[in-house]
Amino acid sequence: MSDGSVQQRWQGQPVVPVLQEQRVDEILAAVPERSQWRYRPRHVVPLWRNRTFRVVAVFAVLALCGVAILALVRDQTGTEGFLVGLGLAVLPVPALMSAFRWLGRVDPRPWRNLLFAFAWGACAAALVAILANSFATRWIAGSDPGNADTLGATVIAPVVEESAKAAAVLLLFLFRRREFTGLVDGAVAAGFTATGFAFTENILYLGNAFGEDQQMGSAFASVTVMTFLIRAVMTPFAHPLFTVMTGIGLGIAASTAPGRRFRRIGAPLLGLVLAMGMHALWNGSATFTRYGFYIVYGAFMVPVFGLITWLLVRARRQELRSLAVELPAYAEAGWLSPDEPLALASMRARALARNAARQRYATAAGAYGQPHPTASYSYGHGHAHAHAPAHAKHPKEAKEHGRAAARAVAEYEAFATSLAFLRRQAGRGTPDPDFAARELELLHHLWQRRDVAGPALAYAARATHRRPPGFPPPWPHHAYGPHAYAVAPAPYPYGAPSPYAPYAAQPYGRQPVPPYTTPPPHTPQPYNPPPYAGPPYTGGPSA
Repeated sequence: MSDGSVQQRWQGQPVVPVLQEQRVDEILAAVPERSQWRYRPRHVVPLWRNRTFRVVAVFAVLALCGVAILALVRDQTGTEGFLVGLGLAVLPVPALMSAFRWLGRVDPRPWRNLLFAFAWGACAAALVAILANSFATRWIAGSDPGNADTLGATVIAPVVEESAKAAAVLLLFLFRRREFTGLVDGAVAAGFTATGFAFTENILYLGNAFGEDQQMGSAFASVTVMTFLIRAVMTPFAHPLFTVMTGIGLGIAASTAPGRRFRRIGAPLLGLVLAMGMHALWNGSATFTRYGFYIVYGAFMVPVFGLITWLLVRARRQELRSLAVELPAYAEAGWLSPDEPLALASMRARALARNAARQRYATAAGAYGQPHPTASYSYGHGHAHAHAPAHAKHPKEAKEHGRAAARAVAEYEAFATSLAFLRRQAGRGTPDPDFAARELELLHHLWQRRDVAGPALAYAARATHRRPPGFPPPWPHHAYGPHAYAVAPAPYPYGAPSPYAPYAAQPYGRQPVPPYTTPPPHTPQPYNPPPYAGPPYTGGPSA
């Protein structure tokens, strides 16, 4: 076939450039920069590594487990018993969730993690426990019918239930490692998981108790009442107490340096063994003697509950102290005002700062209205008042200004806490892989909200007498009440009252160089000068 016929055959088709050695440089030079590529290489990612797929798969599995466990419980208790058990079992849940949420308020974790833990305990762990316990009890009954129930309650149930609940905490430890940094995080995750498990288990026990009362001819007789008093009033903390031991073990592993492998592996295993042992003792207490339950409850459960509560509250206080230890380095570098670290280390000062910002920005709007330069302010009886009736708007709009300011301060507090914990992790020998990038990002967020949060935290530090050594005594504030600034400010002491006005501006005068990659725990002055020209911000309102 001739060359002409080939050219005629492919006439109209784009000509493929012939690669010749002398044209290689010319062809490659014509390739645009990577940022200007129109056709990017498609990365083939395994399906199980896709984040959307994993989220959908997890919730689908939990939903199926929930449907299955509800069907099993309803089958055992009947429709009426199920509804009664559901109504009674839900009563202690808000109190338990609020207690564990309070425990983790220093650095609150995302609700999605906590709801996952609760759903895992209520659905997946409960389903595994019911199926495994039933199978094991039947298997034991084949060889030892007389002791099948006792062995199932004291041997099989603790191992199966604690392992199923520990799986949720372990999943958060493995796949949400950045949000699982210490003992408190482990305890909170374990508490939510166990609360969900106890919720489902209480539906079953209370529904069965109601069925027994119906068989005896009374709707609410001794069985239902006694079951509710024991499980929901006297011992609502039983399952959380057991599983918290596993959470504490994983929390210790999370805060341990990678080189200490024995502690990183041994602490979670020891916590799981302790959880199983305590669960077995609790389940077997009714079989010891006639008063075995009351002896174990008074002599063991209550003291251990008090000890674990003291330990977790102490760990929470240590988290707050870490802010006062880690953040002064940023104050010395000019990122924070000198009194902010101590204010951020107090939950009372934090709340006072949020309330002060809320009232200050709502008041600055002019009698709960839109702010105006001609508005005049008076401070009497502990509250700031603005006199600008001509420019006042609806109180709802003014309150929204105040709520937005309080949100900005709350975000500032959260970012500062994350920054302190990031530095604390590095000091422990477990630095975040993206330490420098995360540190710079957190400092960026703080800088954006500083105009709103800085004066509020400065006021809170003075009001709570939390001042760094060498600073002048706190300004008198008794004449203005707990929610007003100590000295009557000018109409606009720190910028426009809109809490999000400074967000549009660039937070840096020049791009700062990341301070370090892996810092020592308490090295003073680790940073370059702050990215602004003026002296370090003092945080006090203008006179």
